[in-house]
Parts: sequence; structure tokens; C-alpha cells
Amino acid sequence: MNKSILVADDDPMIRSLLRVILETANYTVFEAQNGTEAVEKAKQIQPDVLILNIQMPQMDGITVCQTLRREETTAVLPIVILSGQAHITAVNRGLLAGANRYMIKPMTPSALLKNVYEMLGNNPTPPLPN
Repeated sequence: MNKSILVADDDPMIRSLLRVILETANYTVFEAQNGTEAVEKAKQIQPDVLILNIQMPQMDGITVCQTLRREETTAVLPIVILSGQAHITAVNRGLLAGANRYMIKPMTPSALLKNVYEMLGNNPTPPLPN
């Protein structure tokens, strides 16, 4: 069975790009377009990894992360924040909110896949898509 990834970002182009990268690596991808939807889908779908943007409508990624960490069913969900906010304050906020990793946009497909692969408990060298 394929591992599932929930991508939460308000930008449809980013969601589409991440979908292509992840599906090429044989992951099943679900999408959320705002923070509220991200929390609801994370609880409902129980994805193997959440890729989360910080700046989103209805609920920002930091609040999403904190909310999911308080829920029993999502408390240990691997969360990778993928954000354009590169300053150390933003990175620290994301990690303190409970994210496992913080990646800065733009990222390379190989860096994204490496982080997802590691979040799934695998060794640091992911199989690259054909």
C-alpha cells in the first residue's frame, strides 16, 4: 500500500507541483487549501506525513501544527513545514509548534522527497522516481 501525504497550502500551483513530485514517487496525495481543512483532513484521512504551509487562510500553519499536536489521533503525525519564511524566528516558531522539519521554498524535488522519506522512518536515501 502506498504511503499517503496531505499537502496543505493555499496556493493551487504549489499544491499541484507537490502532487506531481509526490505522485511520481508513488505516494498517494490529498490536498487541503486552508488551515481548517488541513486539520479536518488530517483527522479524517490519517496521512503518513503532512506537508504544511504557514501562511494560509482561516487558520495559519503554526496553529494547525499546535492543534494537531493536541489531538490524540494526530499527536505523532510527521509534519514538514514548507514555507517561504526563511528567517530564524519563523523556523523556530514552526519547530516549537511541533513540526518535525522546516523546509524553505523554493525547494528541489529531491530535497522534498528526501525529507518525506526520512519522516516515514526510512534511511536518508530515498529511491528516486524513474
